[in-house]
Amino acid sequence: MSLQPLLDAAAPIPLHAFAAMAGFALGIVQLVAPKGTLSHRVIGWLWVLLLAVTAISSFWIHGHSYRLWRNWSPIHLLSIFVPIMLVVGVLRARRHRVRAHAITMVSIFVGALVIAGVFTLVPGRVMHTVVFGH
Repeated sequence: MSLQPLLDAAAPIPLHAFAAMAGFALGIVQLVAPKGTLSHRVIGWLWVLLLAVTAISSFWIHGHSYRLWRNWSPIHLLSIFVPIMLVVGVLRARRHRVRAHAITMVSIFVGALVIAGVFTLVPGRVMHTVVFGH
C-alpha cells in the first residue's frame, strides 16, 4: 500500500479522497460516540463540511468509463444527492427530529462513504492502485 498514486493524481482527486477518508473516520467516531453532546455537534459540522467537499469536488473528476451524459457518470447523481441530504439531515437535527436525523446521516455514511468507497477499489482507479498496487 502506498499513498503515492493518490498524491500524484490530478487535482481534485487527492482533495476528494482525503476529504472522504477523513469523513469516513469521523463518521465512525460519530456512530460510536455519545449523541447530543457539544463534541457530537462540532464533529458533526466538520463531517458535514467534509462530505460537502467530497461531493462537490467530484464534479471535477471524470473517469473514462461509465459515462451516461457528457463527462458525467452515475456516481455524479450521488454527488447531487449528498449535499441535499446533508441539508435535510441538519434540518432534522435542528428540529429535534433525532430518529429522522440519525437515519439520514447513517444513510449518507453508508451510501456515500461505504458503498461508493468500495467502488473506488475497482481495477484501474487510483484507490485500487493505492491499496493493491499496480
